[in-house]
Amino acid sequence: MSLRAGIVGLPNVGKSTLFNALTAADVEAANYPFATIEPNVGVVPVPDERLAQINSVIETQRIVPAVVEIVDIAGLVRGASEGEGLGNQFLGHIRTVDAILEVVRCFDDPDITHVEGSVDPIRDIDTIETELILADLQVAERRLERLERAAKSGDKAQIEARDVARKVVDHLGRGETIRAGHWSEREWAVIDEMEMLTARPVLYVCNVDEDGLAGNAHTRAVEEWAERRGEPVVVICAQAEAEIAQLDPSDQADFLADLGLKEPGLHTLARATYQLLGLRTFFTAGPKEIRAWTIVAGTKAPQAGGVIHSDFEKGFIRAEVYRIEDLLEHGSEAALRSAGKIRIEGKDYVVEDGDVIHFRFNV
Repeated sequence: MSLRAGIVGLPNVGKSTLFNALTAADVEAANYPFATIEPNVGVVPVPDERLAQINSVIETQRIVPAVVEIVDIAGLVRGASEGEGLGNQFLGHIRTVDAILEVVRCFDDPDITHVEGSVDPIRDIDTIETELILADLQVAERRLERLERAAKSGDKAQIEARDVARKVVDHLGRGETIRAGHWSEREWAVIDEMEMLTARPVLYVCNVDEDGLAGNAHTRAVEEWAERRGEPVVVICAQAEAEIAQLDPSDQADFLADLGLKEPGLHTLARATYQLLGLRTFFTAGPKEIRAWTIVAGTKAPQAGGVIHSDFEKGFIRAEVYRIEDLLEHGSEAALRSAGKIRIEGKDYVVEDGDVIHFRFNV
């Protein structure tokens, strides 16, 4: 799947350091705004212990995890919606992603310049949100102007779209994000055409120093703020994660123990990003490969098969489905079949997260 999340934030909050750690890329991480001009794109594996669980029963030649696509977008500044800095270019890059990872600086360091002169994560969040709302408002107002003219024809669809655009303009004008509004399915169809930035789901990434991994006043402020809005938060030390990413796997455990962590924070972030995008995982398993496949929640069996190969969807006959916990209990697929634990599902079956599936097809 090509769904992607974009790393967004003010300059010097740790976006590129985090991206480097996520993707093991060598993106310049400089102590000045706009070190990242063009968006950098990386593919990040999503850690999933279920792959190892399957492999504990089924021997295979290789294991392939699910992935998420991450885009590192240069820092926004106050006035970006009016073209300040490289605002228009950066806002355009945000329109290419499906979800936003908003990195918020939650550490104090006099040696790292803050574009606003002080560390205040709620102010920074408000700055970015305001710029995105203003950018959306400009787009919505232009769309409304066109729809006002088109609606004069009396066309019902144009009139309905105009009414939605009016509601959107009014909503944004009150300083509210699109995702905070209540919209019908028909209204969402119109909004989707506008490509509203504030319609995208957001995960707040509190970037702390090592002392802040257990939380600090800054992270608590962000968590309280996000909780009121029902939005997720992850606390991570981007610098430590960058160091962990450079270590041999044999040395990582000791480093993590010193930090009081059970696993790299990047693992938590990757899984949270996967969930933010509304993605789900199903598995295929055999002697050549055990693989995690990515689908959108609500995907039916033929379309899930189509993620593997178009022939699976075109010639879909049935899906043979079982759960990992049953595999672990019975010890083999043959034992599962004997115990009646492999279900036969048809074209209307909605694939569940964690299903292991064998597709039967004929083209």
